Amino acid sequence: MGTASVQLFPEFISETLGLPGVIGEVIGALVAAAVVGNIVLAFTGVAGPWAKRKITAAFTDRIAVNRVGPFGLLIIPASAVQLLAKELIIPEGVDRPTWDLAPIVLPASALLGFAVIPMGRLGPVNLQLADPEVGLALVFAFASIASVSLVMAGYASNNKYSMLGGLRAVAQNLAYEIPLIVTAMSVVIFAGTLQTSAIVGAQTEVLFSVAGFDVPTWYAFVNPFAFVLFLTANMAEIGRNPFDIPEAPTEIVAGYQTEYSSAYFVLFYLGEFVHIFLGGAILAVTFLGGASGPGPESIGFLWFVAKIWGFFLFTQWARSALPRVRIDQLIEIGWKGMLVLSFANLVLTAVIVGVIA
Repeated sequence: MGTASVQLFPEFISETLGLPGVIGEVIGALVAAAVVGNIVLAFTGVAGPWAKRKITAAFTDRIAVNRVGPFGLLIIPASAVQLLAKELIIPEGVDRPTWDLAPIVLPASALLGFAVIPMGRLGPVNLQLADPEVGLALVFAFASIASVSLVMAGYASNNKYSMLGGLRAVAQNLAYEIPLIVTAMSVVIFAGTLQTSAIVGAQTEVLFSVAGFDVPTWYAFVNPFAFVLFLTANMAEIGRNPFDIPEAPTEIVAGYQTEYSSAYFVLFYLGEFVHIFLGGAILAVTFLGGASGPGPESIGFLWFVAKIWGFFLFTQWARSALPRVRIDQLIEIGWKGMLVLSFANLVLTAVIVGVIA
């Protein structure tokens, strides 16, 4: 499903409100950003306190929350009240401005990434805030700001464990962010563009038909090797098992967030889950056809939601099933394995596309 020809969400808002000129554009952009941001935050609000526990319990044959409201759903507001009611303890010797900013930067970087993600149509509305020609590069640029937040938190906490946790987080992100981006470049070679809507649109053709069912040209089908590489590097970037070393309690207390409590801890927790959904959104756009799927284009948003929640489900399975690797193994896999394989995939993709073209 191509979304480039469909009106962007901010334009739809400004025209619907009948606001003229620059004022209309600004208000339309702010309203659209608020709507998209709250959709993402609603997903994380459900995923963190409730879905994570329910899914993990199902995978590990345990009983999750089931007594706080129907199906345990009231654990969502209960957990929010519990965490926010805790005292905000500020340790002595912290670098206060940096310490205060770190938990804000983490979720903000992930939310910024959604600005150029084509989330598909819901009725007449196309849920995409902006569609620049370098959209995919912007997504990775925004997501990489998270590393800065982790360093800020570790450094400013005046705690050696937090500092080590921050350094581990940076080492992990460096080891896997390069393979992640290099693998994504193989998608750019196929699509011939960095524009996210165009990448999604390039995956709407029929690859082949089986028993009357049309298999789309999703790049996960076109290049499954690149899909596996990207999925693995993506798991490391968002810190899910087996790559959750920077904040693993069995390894180094709570890592970079050891000294954070109350609302600041909530922001870190929120940022972690927003990054999971951003990782799922990037995976959906680059390899799973974005918001495309069976049925009319007007329900594309529902397909997009299904794909990012499917990715969240996969991360929870990995958390329950895969053992955590050591930090030296993690770095070795990134630099000696993933990096080499990602460049080999890029060269092979370029050769194949060059020969076909």
